[in-house]
Amino acid sequence: MVTKSKILAYLVSLGILGGVAVNPAMAKLSEDQSHKTSQFSKIEQPLLLKVGVTLGGVVLIGAELWWFLLSKPQSNKS
Repeated sequence: MVTKSKILAYLVSLGILGGVAVNPAMAKLSEDQSHKTSQFSKIEQPLLLKVGVTLGGVVLIGAELWWFLLSKPQSNKS
């Protein structure tokens, strides 16, 4: 059975993940700063690729949370 603390931990994890993924202030540098501080050029990625990578990461994180928090080990009663 899933306890309230496990559900709360799962929701908090998703909230933190969403907050980090959506925060534009952390992901965006101004044009002047990016040219001065980086020797690499910016490459635009297709939207479908960005969505696919993001969904793949969310699925893997969800699988890990399920594995460690929600799955129950089977014990052998002899």
